[in-house]
Amino acid sequence: MVIYVRRGYGRVLAEEYAALKVKRAALVEDKMEAHSQGDLRENFGFKAAKDAIRAVDRKLDELDRFSRRNTFIEVDPAAWLTKPTDFLQLGHVARIEKEDAGTKRKHRFTFLVATYGETATDPESGIECLPHNSPLAAVLLGLTVGKPAQVNLPAGPAVLTVLSIRNPTQAELDRLLTAIKPPETEGGE
Repeated sequence: MVIYVRRGYGRVLAEEYAALKVKRAALVEDKMEAHSQGDLRENFGFKAAKDAIRAVDRKLDELDRFSRRNTFIEVDPAAWLTKPTDFLQLGHVARIEKEDAGTKRKHRFTFLVATYGETATDPESGIECLPHNSPLAAVLLGLTVGKPAQVNLPAGPAVLTVLSIRNPTQAELDRLLTAIKPPETEGGE
């Protein structure tokens, strides 16, 4: 799977992996120290260190699987400020109208189609980040203004209409794009 990420994401993944390796080495030393203190059946320090090592190993495995299964393409959000707006692409701000097929209720949203993991909302402008790999973004990317498209979303069938496409402002990008972080793993501590 190809995942678009902001510039520097590969470095952040490498730093997270290195930090986990250092943490694991320290935990192994703690485990060895606790092991030298005698009876292992009643040694809480030994058991705690062993559990902590397993948790770090799970995180390392998940991070490794994540990076091996995906191809990362780093993009520069500064390029989003001047993109052509003929059709909806990564980095555009779009006003969308969604009409539910069953209820005929209409909803309007304003999204910045963002890179992997971006989920912020700008309270000033009302723009929400829509990660490019979400089901909604998958059907929106490539649409042009004013042409309704019938789609099947996880919430059910709907008609989507792109009302407008524009480039974000630098101020909007500054408010919406958070610091780059490694992916969340299931083995949280």
